[in-house]
Amino acid sequence: MNDPKGKGDDTEVETTGHVWDGDLQELNNPLPGWWVWAFYGSVIFAVVYWFLYPAWPIGKTFTKGFETVTYTQADGKQKTVPWSTRAEFVHDMQSGPEALKQKAWLDKASQASMRQLETDPQLLDFTMKIGKRLFGDNCAACHGAGGQGVLGHYPNLTDDAWLWGGSLNTIRQTIAQGRHGFMPAFKGSFSQTEVVDLAEFVLSLSGTPGGNAAAIQRGAQIFRSDQSGCFYCHTKAGTGNRVVGSANLADKVWTIANVPGATTYTAKIAAVSAVINKGVQRQMPAWDHRLSQTEIKLLAVYVHALGVASSDA
Repeated sequence: MNDPKGKGDDTEVETTGHVWDGDLQELNNPLPGWWVWAFYGSVIFAVVYWFLYPAWPIGKTFTKGFETVTYTQADGKQKTVPWSTRAEFVHDMQSGPEALKQKAWLDKASQASMRQLETDPQLLDFTMKIGKRLFGDNCAACHGAGGQGVLGHYPNLTDDAWLWGGSLNTIRQTIAQGRHGFMPAFKGSFSQTEVVDLAEFVLSLSGTPGGNAAAIQRGAQIFRSDQSGCFYCHTKAGTGNRVVGSANLADKVWTIANVPGATTYTAKIAAVSAVINKGVQRQMPAWDHRLSQTEIKLLAVYVHALGVASSDA
């Protein structure tokens, strides 16, 4: 007769003694000891974790835990907060080995002039790495990852056509204080024929072929007249004025009108005429309240290196 406890044969697995339908038995397979102790350990770990770290939501808040993290704020003050992955990340970024190494280089950069940052190989290498990161985080959204800009909207930083000047100090000032580019709209101030004449003259300044000599002559008179006042900003030679950020119209570099993309002379006239009629309104924000003075200096050197170094540096 079968033993309901399953102990008649050493090879059989022990049962709990429960039998259904005469032959359906409940086997008794105990969990391995290591598994049981691992389970108990995980329970103990969870309880300890609940007390040390943020864990349970309570209404609109949560248990904060006893662990804290201290880090330095942007204003230089120390702040201690309950532990969180974000606070821990900020702490590591400020006090980790790589962070301390970077801070040492930032201290060197803050004491160096922009010229020294350009001429010292080690400082230049550090400047370009940090500058690239700063540019990607703050400037690339408008000027593009490589600084090529967007025609009609944001200037190309990789050429030598600096609207406000390309010296290190001027670039630094531009980043810190921002710029406001403005050209009034002349639609309604001139007839369509006069606008076309002006466009003819503007194109002739950069040597664009295909113009009408008589129209160019009339456009020159309008350009240099008090009626239009174009020469007040662009000068009578059309070479621009960096004090007010007016474009050089004689260098074949187009920042607003898409003249390079126009396939016919008529299309080029239309592109320039549109700018004359609509004017220009664009603004670059100031970054002196978002970036430190050292970061602005590093970024200025990086931007200066993107294109051809300006001779007025």
